[in-house]
Amino acid sequence: MSDDGGAGEPLTDGQKLEIAVWFLSNAPAGEIHYVAKDVRALLGDDAVYEAAAAEAFPEYNKAHLVALELPDRSSDIIISTYGELDKNNYLDPRTAQVATIDHIKQTCTKLRPAADEELPSAYIEEFRSALDVELSKYVGEAYPKGVCAVYCTSGKDVEGPGADFSLAVVISAAKRSPQNFCNGSWRSIWNVEFNYELQFVVIKGNIQVGAHYFEEGNVQLDTNIDRKDSTILQSPEDTAVAIANIIRHHESEYLSSLEESYLNLSDATFKDLRRKLPVTRTLFPWHNTLAFSITRDLAKELALGK
Repeated sequence: MSDDGGAGEPLTDGQKLEIAVWFLSNAPAGEIHYVAKDVRALLGDDAVYEAAAAEAFPEYNKAHLVALELPDRSSDIIISTYGELDKNNYLDPRTAQVATIDHIKQTCTKLRPAADEELPSAYIEEFRSALDVELSKYVGEAYPKGVCAVYCTSGKDVEGPGADFSLAVVISAAKRSPQNFCNGSWRSIWNVEFNYELQFVVIKGNIQVGAHYFEEGNVQLDTNIDRKDSTILQSPEDTAVAIANIIRHHESEYLSSLEESYLNLSDATFKDLRRKLPVTRTLFPWHNTLAFSITRDLAKELALGK
């Protein structure tokens, strides 16, 4: 990386660090290691690179909901803020285990049983596990390489009916095909709020879709949308089915809208990006360019036809 600043002054290590973190944090889905290799080469300073990587990789992994295989290969764990116990330890609520994560290598290095205080009460676990079962069915059908998790985000110590609590549904699916010059990801987070007094459940979701196609070019898709819905509070199993159906409906609807918009891309969007006629509202007469004075002047200056 050049040591010249904007005014001819050398970049400080702090400025280099800031720039490196930005490039790493903004790497497309599944491509941070490719970006890291280039950033390290450009920096030419291992100390600055390692500081940048230590800062950027954990945030990137959480933002992209990176899924990693557990050491015992029992399942995958999603790296998210909802399961974060500290910088390197993350809860897998399905298996009630805590995984130690190497963020830069994107691997799980250790596994231990979760402590009682890290888990929700038995009452909350009924709702959490029931929803996890229904979501796993849906994700298994909808996303070939999808992973999901359900976390308790508030009220985890509630022992029975009478109090409010919240769950968070996290869905992560990725398609990695660098040999075909394309990568993509689907990330959705659904916050589920249980209101006991009103016997009501409010579901608020955010869906993010990213894609990167880089064969002889650089085309990226980065889109997101918010959704909101509700249902009545029932038994854990019935509530889980209702919530899963709501999530399925909104995600399928959004996916269909994306597919429809891209089917119409060439016929509508691209055509709208270009002017159908020049400002003069007259088509250019390519068959008779000598009608324009600029053509005659150029021919005269270049002595064309003589």
